[in-house]
Amino acid sequence: MGFLTLSTCVVANIQAGYLLLFLLFCNKADSTLRYSVREELAKGYVVSNIANDLGLEPKILTEGGAHIVSEGTKQYFQINKNTGMLLINERIDREQICGEIPNCILYFQLVVENTLQLFRAEVEILDVNDNPPIFPQKEIVITIPEQTPPGTKFSIERAQDLDVGSNTVQNYLVTVNEHFRLDVHTLNDQSKHVELVLVKHLDYEKTRKMSLQLTAADGGEPQRTGTAVVQIIVLDTNDNAPIFNQSVYKVKVFEQNGKNYVALKVTATDLDDGPNGDITYALSHISDSFGRIFKLNNKTGEITVAEALDFEDASVYQMEVQARDGGGLTSFCKVVIEIVDVNDNPPEIFLTSVRSSVPENALPQTVVALLNVKDRDSGGNGDIRCSIRGTQPFKLTSPFKNFYRLVTDGQLDREKKSAYNITIIAIDDGSPSLSSTAVISLEISDINDNLPVFTKTSYAMYITENNNPGALIGCVVATDEDTSENALLFFSVIEKVINGFPLSHFITINSHSGNIFAVRPFDYEQFKEFAFVVQARDSGTPTLSSNATIKLFITDQNDNTPTLLHPSPNDSSFSAEIVPRNAEAGYVVSKVIAVDADSGQNAWLSFHLLKTSDPSLFSVGVHTGEITTVRGITEKDNNRHTLIVIVKDNGQPSLSTTATVKVVITENLSGSNLEIVEEENPDEYDSHLTLYLIISLAVVTVLFLVSVIILLMFKACRIKKSSHPNVLDQNLRSSNIVSFRTSYLDSLARGNIHQGYLQEVPSQDPAKTSSCTEKEQVGPHSLLIDLNNKNEFLQDHQPAANAIPPSHSSYQRVQAILTRPMSTDWQEG
Repeated sequence: MGFLTLSTCVVANIQAGYLLLFLLFCNKADSTLRYSVREELAKGYVVSNIANDLGLEPKILTEGGAHIVSEGTKQYFQINKNTGMLLINERIDREQICGEIPNCILYFQLVVENTLQLFRAEVEILDVNDNPPIFPQKEIVITIPEQTPPGTKFSIERAQDLDVGSNTVQNYLVTVNEHFRLDVHTLNDQSKHVELVLVKHLDYEKTRKMSLQLTAADGGEPQRTGTAVVQIIVLDTNDNAPIFNQSVYKVKVFEQNGKNYVALKVTATDLDDGPNGDITYALSHISDSFGRIFKLNNKTGEITVAEALDFEDASVYQMEVQARDGGGLTSFCKVVIEIVDVNDNPPEIFLTSVRSSVPENALPQTVVALLNVKDRDSGGNGDIRCSIRGTQPFKLTSPFKNFYRLVTDGQLDREKKSAYNITIIAIDDGSPSLSSTAVISLEISDINDNLPVFTKTSYAMYITENNNPGALIGCVVATDEDTSENALLFFSVIEKVINGFPLSHFITINSHSGNIFAVRPFDYEQFKEFAFVVQARDSGTPTLSSNATIKLFITDQNDNTPTLLHPSPNDSSFSAEIVPRNAEAGYVVSKVIAVDADSGQNAWLSFHLLKTSDPSLFSVGVHTGEITTVRGITEKDNNRHTLIVIVKDNGQPSLSTTATVKVVITENLSGSNLEIVEEENPDEYDSHLTLYLIISLAVVTVLFLVSVIILLMFKACRIKKSSHPNVLDQNLRSSNIVSFRTSYLDSLARGNIHQGYLQEVPSQDPAKTSSCTEKEQVGPHSLLIDLNNKNEFLQDHQPAANAIPPSHSSYQRVQAILTRPMSTDWQEG
């Protein structure tokens, strides 16, 4: 026997090896390694050399940190990284892992960390015959009346074997006897059905009890068996079976009846006496769920409620009750339990189709949702009425019972209300009534029905001149009560012509933000303000728009220097102001006249004496520009002075220009023409100042006398020409010779030039020139500067580079008067 067992094991191992080699060979072309091993193998059993199977060098496994990752809670396999062998790590019990599943497969992955490689493998666990067949009961009791006819069959519960395939139960055997045989039938699922068949009448008087050994054998190697004892009890003859007083029992039970409620009681009687007349009851042909709900008292036949009843789960329960007497005879009756409904279920609302949004211009009767309602109760408890809570522009219509349509019932306006939560209430007709609700959220989608609206109908914006191109002027804001694209606004300006140029030459607008920018610098002196129209347009269909008026004001900047009118920097004639030696303090020597093209305080001018050869002698009016003497002139004062007056405006920063005024001090004013030599630099005077003064006075005196003599000679000659006097001679004889600085210039000064500068000198009495009034400051005897000093004078009195002369015509007329050369007749005079 031992030799046979050893041979069987060797053969089985050889077959497993061949099978393993065959599987390994077949798996070379597959990405998944497949192995098969028997269950119950010891830890450390070698399954295969996985490195060879994968074509990997063992050092790759060692250096790569190879390890096994199982798909489960237990690690049944491990790898020897040095040899590449796949080993069993833990005992494998196929029945514990897979139960009765025929194909038991374990999966794992081989992970090589450093090379980031992953290999999948599956191992089929082969069953071994390690479980014997087991009967549910070790002792099976069968009671058989002595009058039971031969051929009667008694079913026996089959034995269970946890193994599969051929290792499970294959056959049953019973102890050899004369009264019973064993029939074994193979069913469709290959399971065995066992029946004990009576082959010979039993005799209660001969045999009252019989014991048979039932053996179940599997087909494994080695074969395993399980046994149970069959106790055959022979009963005395029982001639009468139990009889129910009703074949069918019917009863109605309310579903609210609680546990332990007695639904009904069944009764059966038996005419036999003794044990053959003792009756026990049992439920038959009832499902497990019914068996949990109802319980039967096997002695009294009372059926009680064990669990809560629910009409909606089952309205009728049907079952059979078996009555068995002590002799083993049975009879059956049918029990029908009807469940009476109560109103214990609220209505249910099912939304079959719901629109998430409708446009605000949707017509009445537009379908918003389709719904149906159900109530698990019956009768009036299941009748349902639906309505909408509150007052909303919707209503419910019912095409047929328990089906409803939610439709619009009025005009929608998204701007007034953009969304609705519609609450639908379903109420049944039970007593008391139950209800349920459902909420439908509906968005009102927008249509373009609102114009853009500016925050203001007109805007006033300001920008300082000389701005940088691209400077921000201001921003317009508009809103649209619509939403999405219908509220997406774009801004633009309506083109117009300004000073001969299109509006886009001056400003531009950001179409998205409404920011208005300057395209080029503005000039306050060119234009001070202009208006234009901005349009806001939405992106809806059709497009809607609205306009706003923008009035742009250019604010002045101090960008113009003061411009001299007198003394004119462009005057080609160079003259000096003549002051008599006997002039008192406050004597008006001259007046500096200037204008500024700016406005406001940027055009407020002030005059300051910047440089003078004698600061103690002259001063200038801060606001008038008048140059006056501070004190009386003495003999020690120089005869020639150069005054530099700076004219400043009141801007920030302040701009200025300078005017040079030459002053000649003489003893008296006469009609003779005095020639002025080049002005000496006061710095050249040395300690012999007195000597130089005496010489100068002598020269001046001589020149004055010569001038008087020449003038008398001219007058004598003109007497001879009395027959054709010209206009200029008549003006000279009228003793009123008008200076080139006329009152017309004063009238055009617009506040900076004072009146009273019409200068007249009596020509018939030269002696009176020394007694000129304060207004008679400059006469026709203004001395001419030596032309050799012209270039130097022009350089000293060149206007500032950034000075911009006024553009108005009055200024040009004044300039023309100041720059006009004196006529020959005037020079002769």
